[in-house]
Amino acid sequence: MKLCITGGGTGGHLMIAQALVEAAASQGHEVIFIGSNKGQDKKYFEKNSPFSHVYFLQTAGVVNQKGFGKINALWKIFRAFFQSRQILKQHNIQATYSVGGFSAAPASFATLSRFLPLFIHEQNAVTGRLNALLKPYAKRFISAYDKNSPIKGYPVQDIFFKNSRVRDKLDNIIFLGGSHGAKAINNLALSVAKKLQKKGIKIIHQAGEKDYERVKAEYEKIEVDVALYGFTKDLSTLISKADLAVSRAGASTLWELCANGLPAFFIPYPYAAGDHQFHNAQFIVDNELGWCQREGKELQGKFLSILDEDLKTKSEALLKYAHKDVASQMIKDVEDYIK
Repeated sequence: MKLCITGGGTGGHLMIAQALVEAAASQGHEVIFIGSNKGQDKKYFEKNSPFSHVYFLQTAGVVNQKGFGKINALWKIFRAFFQSRQILKQHNIQATYSVGGFSAAPASFATLSRFLPLFIHEQNAVTGRLNALLKPYAKRFISAYDKNSPIKGYPVQDIFFKNSRVRDKLDNIIFLGGSHGAKAINNLALSVAKKLQKKGIKIIHQAGEKDYERVKAEYEKIEVDVALYGFTKDLSTLISKADLAVSRAGASTLWELCANGLPAFFIPYPYAAGDHQFHNAQFIVDNELGWCQREGKELQGKFLSILDEDLKTKSEALLKYAHKDVASQMIKDVEDYIK
């Protein structure tokens, strides 16, 4: 099978693309990638790519543009549409999987224009505008939040399942400020660090490269020892060591924690499009799998109140809820459709 994976812009979309190409390649399929020269697409796949070929077209997001900026963005997508058509023809592509994001627009429309099957994965609880537009024309629409989705669960790299375990006591907390640093999470960690130290709870903290020096200086000032990182590629190992996580509610991180059986206190990014991070986290709360609190005065109190909660029940429930081999199921679904 010759498959195109398209989409990206953010790490969340690209991690799904990574899981899908790994699953497809392991089954002997040829996979190409069509993304954008903007966003994080090139950072993920330009070097040491798992794809047979990668293409980064000149595109930009349309939603947040105004006036001439919107017209310019649409013109770029229009040009990239014709480039995508040629790429799909050149590689004899049989189907396209869109993982969402503005990067997915040209190749998705090009796929439909060539009467090839389009498959879509929606990563968030709130459907993105492009995915909502394309959904009626897709052969499959996969979402971990949709009860009607033909495939349940979320494509997560296997390492998070391999390192999974049931948490039954609170020895280590990981604060995930993200690669750019989430100040609300970093500040929460600093504000409770002394209390956690008195309880004998160790801190693992990814503060983000931009906020690393400030956070490091503050920890030194209050004399609290932590395992502090700006950015690390070994996040799966750090997550496996933790018994509780404090994190934003981006879909990929949320489901990686779920796959690992790690209960989490989610602090949604307040400016996410469509408030999708809050809805992602609320899905977890509604299923009694974790906790959520918006940024604000109540944040510290809410966090401290969950330190004595029953971690084991939440952890066991997460492991039962997680679905393994979702990426492989998605690839097999495409293969069966083509056959």
